[in-house]
Amino acid sequence: MKTDLCMFLDGRDKNGTIIIKPLGQAKNKVDKPMLPGWKDVTTEIVIDKNYAKGLDGIEDYSHIIIVYWMDKEKECHLKHHPQGKEDIPFVGIFACRCPQRPNRIAISTVELVKRKDNVLIVKGLDIVDGTPILDIKPYTPQYDNVGKAKVPNWVSKLVF
Repeated sequence: MKTDLCMFLDGRDKNGTIIIKPLGQAKNKVDKPMLPGWKDVTTEIVIDKNYAKGLDGIEDYSHIIIVYWMDKEKECHLKHHPQGKEDIPFVGIFACRCPQRPNRIAISTVELVKRKDNVLIVKGLDIVDGTPILDIKPYTPQYDNVGKAKVPNWVSKLVF
């Protein structure tokens, strides 16, 4: 079995705080969060060249999962109306996909348009220009597809 080793990027400091260093960053023309319209946004995921080998084989997938840090979000709510819609129930932040979270970790499954060296071109990523990328995973139906998933009725009232 062949391997190509790398250094771990994360660790903990003496207080147990988790330290994560980004793999790269997002490049697009979106300068502030928005609600609808993400499906047509094209984004370049620029990975540090030291980690480009880690992308080998990714182009064989149609979709990938991007894990990122929403560093532009400044508010934190434990409960709110998703998307600010008062006709949606007042729910906990962990019961919605809103960005105002205690930890700014986000994930999105997106279409992989193409790869060029250390750059991935994706479509439909709900991300602001300059956002740090923490990880990339291939979308595999065996792990990621959930048949007959249950969601609250109010989710259909949200704008995507």
